[in-house]
Amino acid sequence: MSDEFAADLGAAAQVAGAKSRPVDGEAVKYAQDLSRSLTFRENVLITLSAVTPASSVFIIMPSVINGIGGASAIAFGVAAIVGVLVAFCYAELSSAFPITGGEYAFVARVLGKPAGFALFGLTLVGGILILGVIASGAGTYLGVLSSSLNANWVGIVVIVATAIIACFGIKANAWVTGAFLLIEVAALVVLALLGFVNVTQPVSVLWEATTSGPGGVLVGASAGLVVSFTATALFAYNGYGTAVYYAEETKQARSTIGRAILWSLAITVAAEFIPLVAVLLGTPSMQKLVGAADPMTYFMEARGGTVLNTIVSLGIAIAIINAVLAIMLQMGRLLYSSARDRTWPDWLGRPLAHVHPRFHTPIAATLVVGAIGALCLWLVPFDVLLIITGGNLLVTYLLVGVAAFVGRLNRTSSRAEYRMPLWPVVPIVMVLATIVIIYENIVADWVPVAVTGALFAIGFPYYFLYLRPRSHDRWTLPNPADEEEQ
Repeated sequence: MSDEFAADLGAAAQVAGAKSRPVDGEAVKYAQDLSRSLTFRENVLITLSAVTPASSVFIIMPSVINGIGGASAIAFGVAAIVGVLVAFCYAELSSAFPITGGEYAFVARVLGKPAGFALFGLTLVGGILILGVIASGAGTYLGVLSSSLNANWVGIVVIVATAIIACFGIKANAWVTGAFLLIEVAALVVLALLGFVNVTQPVSVLWEATTSGPGGVLVGASAGLVVSFTATALFAYNGYGTAVYYAEETKQARSTIGRAILWSLAITVAAEFIPLVAVLLGTPSMQKLVGAADPMTYFMEARGGTVLNTIVSLGIAIAIINAVLAIMLQMGRLLYSSARDRTWPDWLGRPLAHVHPRFHTPIAATLVVGAIGALCLWLVPFDVLLIITGGNLLVTYLLVGVAAFVGRLNRTSSRAEYRMPLWPVVPIVMVLATIVIIYENIVADWVPVAVTGALFAIGFPYYFLYLRPRSHDRWTLPNPADEEEQ
């Protein structure tokens, strides 16, 4: 670290803690420290990179195919419908609270600070750990170049490198992630074309729930199992709501952030569902596809050959790196937002609330996220990472749905320029659907849901023991500075 950079960091840290403190008991507006330079299109590019459709197709989707076979199309179709409901709720709440803290920022303002802080803790832990889950996939797909590559160490290098890149300006990162996004979309186009030009399976395969039984023979899978895998499909689509994390860096955010979320979801569903249908209809053998250790690798080699599989695998490795970069940007801003809200003791919170005067990015918060993410991938077994992050999304969606319903009743979301259609049907149906999926996940495997519940509950003691007694100057939760006031 240069002396000039260290001086900038130290000087800014002296005032960072005061930026959102109340004046005469009233909450002030957040200072506009981040660079409001992103266009609507650039926000969508970064958001789609956080979703990373190619990574979802090649890393998450295979587990669904292994579990329920052709009915994967049903799971992803239902997840898309639920995703629309979720996106409507996200869009309205994000329009009302275009704050870089994301979900915790609007849940705390609508449902109360204790619930908001508990969600913040769950989001932060889950987001940092998911960096390790995704980054480890880079080593797997780069293995086509050398079998000696260790997935964990490649993942650690990816996390460290993307943390450094994420420290640069948000506009530069938008174009970097956008360029990578084009590469991963190209890989998905290749996958879809290979399937649709080699259709060999009947359309009825798309609603046949099967899994691999003894000897690799296909056996029927239950409807409940299909519902439980819908949660996995939701996770594969997830990320469109991250548009709000860049709201304070997006021009005309209050009026455009809702559209950014909805467009991101629409593109995500198309980019993932179309290749899925192509693979299911175009596979030479459903039995071999469902029973394969990696269904997508089986399909690519069967329909495109080893060379094409190698080329596409490199594209997927790039997509994974892109996803880690986008999530690094998101988690850095989440940690920065929490420090700006004076969540932590000042010795820790002030540096984390620092925004670099040249790049206008939360460098300290971003580097801390990268360091913790790399350490977790190094020290925590991969299976444990999966368990800890397995049920986080469902709790988040449940709270978002409740907040979208309550926000209109108590008028806390009245500033939203985007209003969802069919309120209150949308949030009510979303909440009910989420509860059903949570129940089926508990039936299938209760451990991830229990771990998620425990992580969520941990936030309450911290809030009541540390933050609430200091509520006069911590977690005052002011509004973001309006653009017209810039």
